[in-house]
Amino acid sequence: MTILPPDPDLTALRVNLARLRGERGWTFDELADRSGLSRRTLIDLEHGRTTGTVTTWHALAHTFDVPIEHFLGTLCDDHAPPGTNGP
Repeated sequence: MTILPPDPDLTALRVNLARLRGERGWTFDELADRSGLSRRTLIDLEHGRTTGTVTTWHALAHTFDVPIEHFLGTLCDDHAPPGTNGP
């Protein structure tokens, strides 16, 4: 029997991106300039039209000066992260 992991909380991921961008008062153009990512990619990420790649989230983590876990950790916001349910 295969036990599948819970679905990732992709809404929390995009909300976190929008919050960080908003806290800094950055437009999509400013974030694109700072991150090297395209404006279209950033809009699509924040509006949930794409999930991005690890490379994309790595670039954003560096741009916002946060650990990548700040983004990827939100994927488990609606369930217990792996390794926290005991032995």
